[in-house]
Amino acid sequence: MRIVVAHNRYREAQPSGENTIVDSEIAQLTAAGVEVLPFIRSSDEIPSMSKAAKALLPISPIWAPRAQHDLSRLLTEHRPDVLHLHNPYPLLSPWVVRTAHRHGVPVVQTVHNYRQVCSSGIYFRDGMICQDCKGRALGVPAIKHRCYRDSAAQSALMATTLAVHRGTWRSVDRYVALTSAIADHLRDYGIPDERIVVKPNSVPDPGRPTPLGDGFLYMARLSPEKGVDLLLDAWRRHPVGTLGTLRIAGDGELRPLVESAAAERPDVVYLGQLDRAGVRAAVEASAVVIAASMWHDVLPTVIIEALASGRPVLGTALGGIPYLLGADAPHEPAGTGPAENASAVASPVPSEIASPVASEVASPVASEVASPVASEVASPVAPGVAEGGGSPMPAGVGLGDAGWVVAPEPAALAAALPVARAGASGLALAARARYERTFHPDVVTKQLIDIYAGVARTATRA
Repeated sequence: MRIVVAHNRYREAQPSGENTIVDSEIAQLTAAGVEVLPFIRSSDEIPSMSKAAKALLPISPIWAPRAQHDLSRLLTEHRPDVLHLHNPYPLLSPWVVRTAHRHGVPVVQTVHNYRQVCSSGIYFRDGMICQDCKGRALGVPAIKHRCYRDSAAQSALMATTLAVHRGTWRSVDRYVALTSAIADHLRDYGIPDERIVVKPNSVPDPGRPTPLGDGFLYMARLSPEKGVDLLLDAWRRHPVGTLGTLRIAGDGELRPLVESAAAERPDVVYLGQLDRAGVRAAVEASAVVIAASMWHDVLPTVIIEALASGRPVLGTALGGIPYLLGADAPHEPAGTGPAENASAVASPVPSEIASPVASEVASPVASEVASPVASEVASPVAPGVAEGGGSPMPAGVGLGDAGWVVAPEPAALAAALPVARAGASGLALAARARYERTFHPDVVTKQLIDIYAGVARTATRA
């Protein structure tokens, strides 16, 4: 099987999980025997472009003539089975979908954000979830609020691009939705079910999980949409030291807020930006990982990393987080409404998704997790029941297969913190097992190859 992987890399100065995922996916496909033809451009190329090329940049999100020429030549020479598109902006343009179709090559796209509708791609503005451009022929609010790169001109260009390419996006042969929430978003956009497949990302297997540490780890960009201020508000509602240590890793505009909290309380430790070894050490030192996103976070990789290490996760019930934790009950499409209404869990999670399935707990690899209290692993908490006592789960907190989901509010998160600390050992096995069953590279790569094969067969019959 021969696959073209098309991606416009984000600038290296701006750490990008999407770049990392694309690189990993190419490596995993190649290892599985798939012939991968990378069609990669990078935004780092822009400063060194000729004056003539730079003059064309304003129209490149709509139509990038050089990219179409180069792609046409690649498709003619190699005759691939499928083109797999990730990010097309700004140097590829969604026009690559039309170019591929002109050559009879079907297109798969992985949806990493909400840019079919939202110019910024994250459905978040001025500290809150925003859907002002939803349902509009042209995203005028995005222009008014300078949503793309804080520029009215560039926002106008992106809004125009989204309007021009509405038909292009609806012609994609198969969409890879990273979570059930992204699948909902695509349906809401008008994509039929038969053209949507839910396939998450993966992370490399770190091997046998170590015994749980103590306390919590928050590891994300320190920005408003990632919710570190929400977490600190919730943490301050508990006396110093009662929850163990809160470790915070990352960098961003809210770094001064984190540094102030670390200076104020001995149970808050700021770790700064970590390398891979530092990340592993921080995960191993902790018992629970926190994902406190205030936006419809598509797929926080830190959650999969936590599950791979046998650490359950406490996350806000927004975007893809409930799916990652096995708590994705039916809910509104991602980005449709304010945070408190768009949560997947407004009350305790339904019983059919509340506890790990027996096959997960019995997983051979998962059984190697060294949990401090083995007996706790055998009986995860029932929905609506707090760990260890039969009392009701706090309002706004729900239990999934591999962690807890909570309303994105300080009081609800504060109430969930002691529940998560007490129940961490009881979900350690299930966290690792969910990784093995759903997010392991072997599982995810096979699923992606099956998607390619299905699309190629359909295209051949057509």
